[in-house]
Amino acid sequence: MDSVAWLDRLIAFPTVSRDSNRGLIACVHEYLAGLGARVRVVGNADGSKANLFASFGPWGDGGVLLSGHTDVVPVDGQVWTHDPFRMTERDGLLFGRGACDMKGFLACMLTAAAQAAARPLARPLHLSFSYDEEIGCVGVRALLDVLAAEGPRPDLCLIGEPTGMQVATGHKGKISARATCCGVAGHSALAPLACNAIHLASDLVQRLRARQDSIASTGMRDSGYDVPYTTLHVGRIGGGVALNMVPETCTLDFEIRAIAADSAPEILAAIAGDAAALTAEVRHRFPAAGIRIETINAYPGLDTPANSEAFALVRALAEAGGPIKVAFGTEGGLFQAALGMPVLVCGPGHMAQGHVPDEFVSRAQLARCDAMLAGMVGQLAV
Repeated sequence: MDSVAWLDRLIAFPTVSRDSNRGLIACVHEYLAGLGARVRVVGNADGSKANLFASFGPWGDGGVLLSGHTDVVPVDGQVWTHDPFRMTERDGLLFGRGACDMKGFLACMLTAAAQAAARPLARPLHLSFSYDEEIGCVGVRALLDVLAAEGPRPDLCLIGEPTGMQVATGHKGKISARATCCGVAGHSALAPLACNAIHLASDLVQRLRARQDSIASTGMRDSGYDVPYTTLHVGRIGGGVALNMVPETCTLDFEIRAIAADSAPEILAAIAGDAAALTAEVRHRFPAAGIRIETINAYPGLDTPANSEAFALVRALAEAGGPIKVAFGTEGGLFQAALGMPVLVCGPGHMAQGHVPDEFVSRAQLARCDAMLAGMVGQLAV
């Protein structure tokens, strides 16, 4: 099958992150094993999901790793003009959930696998298929633990997120955190005698906004990004039971997306200091009041030098321009941290078409990706 046929098959697996990806993994496992690949499956605790790692050519370190995630975001609440889990083609565009993010690259990986199996390789080609990337790059960590302990360690990792076939050398790191604000309940008629947890959370939001303003005006810069500085963002707040009750608790979910020049953990520690200061202001009246901050999820940023041999190779194969940096996160920073290799991001499609109704990738983008990966296989066969 070519990459378009593979994309058709992959889209038919409804691998929304909340559901199993085992059907897709079984399909890929059978195909790659049939080509003669060495295949390793690393599942989650209950066996409902799995990563898959496959290798062609000589066993051991070195070579190239192509990597992509199998999960997709939900279609709930979206209005599609096509069945999201059945590929539809119109005017050279291939529609379906995950077509762009990122089953298009997975399809090209499988086409490259057949090419690798058909010729002797001097260096290995590795393929990685992960789960639960869309909910915080969660699933691949189990696979990386195995690879870090047992190998192999490739010389280069290429993450195929949609970049329009431009080569990205970096993305921001991210911390997702939750602040649980605890007050003292009371009747709203006597509100000043209680400690309003929503008010406490609102005060913390003001501190977060002040930090964001400071970073935006005087903080470190990286001109490679559309937003060239570290960002703080409050995405969810919840608290209260009834209007005539002073709320006892309120939760606040926020994130930090940090450029390489900043430290997200240090910024989180500073926010924890803000929370402690706010707590101190009310503790003299309400000893039970306080703000507890916990990390929900985190992944490191990616920052591969643009003057590296890895970038020069991939840019030449992709026939791309200068390096870019992407606003969205990837598993790239985790691969780099676990295996100590250069990581780049390059794949078919544009993220503007990801996560939206009528998601698509073009035939032209798949063809460009096929050409890049065919060139990569050729390099490994030299």
